[in-house]
Amino acid sequence: MGNLVAIVGRPNVGKSTLFNRLTETRQAIISDEAGTTRDRQYGRCLWCGKEFSLVDTGGWVVNSDDVFEEAIREQVLMAMDEADVVLFVVDALNGLTDLDDEIAAMLRRSKKPVLVVANKVDTYEMQYGAAEFYSLGLGDMYCISAANGSGTGDLLDVIVSKFTKEADEAPEDNIPRFAVVGRPNAGKSSIINVFLGEERNIVTNIAGTTRDSILTRYTKFGFDFYLVDTAGIRKKSKVSEDIEYYSVLRSIRAIENSDVCILMIDATRGIESQDLNIFSLVQRNQKGLVVVVNKWDLVEDKSEKVMKFFENAIRERVAPFVDFPIIFTSAVTKQRVFKVLEMAKEVYMHSKTKVSTAKFNEEMLPIIEAYPPPSIKGKYIKIKYCMQLPEKRVPTFLFFANLPQYVREPYKRFLENKIRERWNFSGVPINIFIRQK
Repeated sequence: MGNLVAIVGRPNVGKSTLFNRLTETRQAIISDEAGTTRDRQYGRCLWCGKEFSLVDTGGWVVNSDDVFEEAIREQVLMAMDEADVVLFVVDALNGLTDLDDEIAAMLRRSKKPVLVVANKVDTYEMQYGAAEFYSLGLGDMYCISAANGSGTGDLLDVIVSKFTKEADEAPEDNIPRFAVVGRPNAGKSSIINVFLGEERNIVTNIAGTTRDSILTRYTKFGFDFYLVDTAGIRKKSKVSEDIEYYSVLRSIRAIENSDVCILMIDATRGIESQDLNIFSLVQRNQKGLVVVVNKWDLVEDKSEKVMKFFENAIRERVAPFVDFPIIFTSAVTKQRVFKVLEMAKEVYMHSKTKVSTAKFNEEMLPIIEAYPPPSIKGKYIKIKYCMQLPEKRVPTFLFFANLPQYVREPYKRFLENKIRERWNFSGVPINIFIRQK
């Protein structure tokens, strides 16, 4: 599995600023008020060719003092359990607090590598004041300023050096892995039980029964793959139990470690923002996708027209990526359940499609000639040659142009659509790069 780094610390020490700095995004909202971060932020970092996941654990905290410390304690325990490296952020501006001491006492028991990160060391002189954090008993500390970025490079070097396991150690590499993901109570466990033909998972009507991911080798009916069931991803407002946080982390890991994600949607609820979040996670990790509308037996009108309407609604919500199969199933009546596996296998095969360079040029160049990229500032963009990159997990196509920087997003999407019309990449993301010829 990929490496996971968790950021912990009391409120308002700059965890979110550090998160944004390391992921090079502005995902987490920053303000001077304690407890701004309400939901856990998740992002990917790349440093020295190593990629890892970063989780900002803030935002647990309900605004009352007793719950406050309890919540922080929970989140630290959680990070100690799940993460490979824990970043303990302290505030050099305000100095040590009792809460820092408490967190440190927990982290000292941890078997995981813990790095003390003294934040808000904005000038060189402030480093001397930060020495008091040695009293936490967690070894060296790293003085950084998340706001202006000083010291973060050295910190990343240390983080990367602490990783013990290599990323992606699959049990067997050439066997596809399908992850079943979706909101709690969409019927993930039920459908897995139908696949496996045994009551492997406990199924109840209570959302969030399944707590952890289970990896199962499946070899029936000529299939051979690993099935990953995940605990549900649950709406933020419902995160009262911390088991939830767990399941979100687990689902993230399951998505990262799969080849094709089977996204379950509850037909009785329709597509909700929660489903879109999971969808964007799948997309951000560039995985194959099969959408399964479950509980179809509970829908009164099952006509073609309703199916069409449902399909269009889903595709509209998740545009621009709309080229993926949608299957209507019922885990209870077992209707079309095995079609899901067939589709997942097909999508996996699509991701392995290789188009020969000669054929690709022969098909694509006439299209590009007929519809060249729009000229910008009077400059004409010419694309004379294109090819598929071999050995990529996601089908990746290169187009060589004289002015690659002028080719805009809509034109890339046009190229992608043309590729999809000619070759079957249903359910698979496609990367398109324009390079200097």
